[in-house]
Amino acid sequence: MDALLVDTNIVLDLLAERKEFLIEAQELFTLSDKKEVKLYVSSLTFANTFYILSQNLKLSDARKILRKFKVLVEVLPMDDKIIDLSLESDFKDFEDAIQYHTAIENDIKIIITRNLKDFKTSKIPVLTAKSYMGLIQQP
Repeated sequence: MDALLVDTNIVLDLLAERKEFLIEAQELFTLSDKKEVKLYVSSLTFANTFYILSQNLKLSDARKILRKFKVLVEVLPMDDKIIDLSLESDFKDFEDAIQYHTAIENDIKIIITRNLKDFKTSKIPVLTAKSYMGLIQQP
């Protein structure tokens, strides 16, 4: 079973129902619901997602959505080592550095994001949800 770190943009595609990317996100999270993959998110993703959802929803509704969502993922902690590695990394986007080092420090072998360009120096595969779904559906 693949273990995947899911970037914030994919989580928001699902929870904010971003029409252009919703189907791929739904397919990915359905795999988790069926226990065909193990999905992880960083604690930063959880915090950022709550913040973004709460901009357009009542706080109680944002919390309710995240409570339901949490059954599909495992939330990974952010610690001193991840912050230090992220600060010293060559990532231009600090949030992406945190995502990357969260995956590395937790021995996760694949990152799922729509933001491929910011992960150019990654030593592990970085895929979109759509490309991952295509990869696993090959015979």
